[in-house]
Amino acid sequence: MTTIAKVTRSSLDLYFRLLKVLLTLLMLLMIVPVLLQILSRYSGIIPRYIWTEEIARFCFVWIIMIGSMIAVREESHFQVDLLPQPETDRQAAFGNLIVHVGMMLVAVVFVVYGFEFAEFGFRQQSEMSGINMLSIYVAFPLAGVTWAVFLLERIVVDVKRISGRSRDSET
Repeated sequence: MTTIAKVTRSSLDLYFRLLKVLLTLLMLLMIVPVLLQILSRYSGIIPRYIWTEEIARFCFVWIIMIGSMIAVREESHFQVDLLPQPETDRQAAFGNLIVHVGMMLVAVVFVVYGFEFAEFGFRQQSEMSGINMLSIYVAFPLAGVTWAVFLLERIVVDVKRISGRSRDSET
């Protein structure tokens, strides 16, 4: 592996670990507003907080998008087998390449329209919490860019496997 490939791989690994930490923190953070909402609903001790539902929803959006980024890197996303299992490694790599290119198209759509969506959010504020909606809507183009980077990594592996320059263990 070249030096550039090693640096790229270690950078992507570091970013991947950061995503996992962020996902964990967001899941822990989401517990607070949900717990406040439950306690305020079923007890007279805690006043009703209107903003808790909104903050929980915003955390949930980020949890979904970061989770999907992680799933693309781990290849643990939803898959459907439409064709019989390939007989050779090259056939499997070619099938994976087609799937990864299709996923790349979805990532590009998320990037292009996600930036428009984020720009729209820049001009809006949340009703309850007053948070600028850009902080929520930016999750979509960021997910698209991250998917594209992780998919590019997979596409390179697929091309190497098709050309016979790599084995399954080098993914």
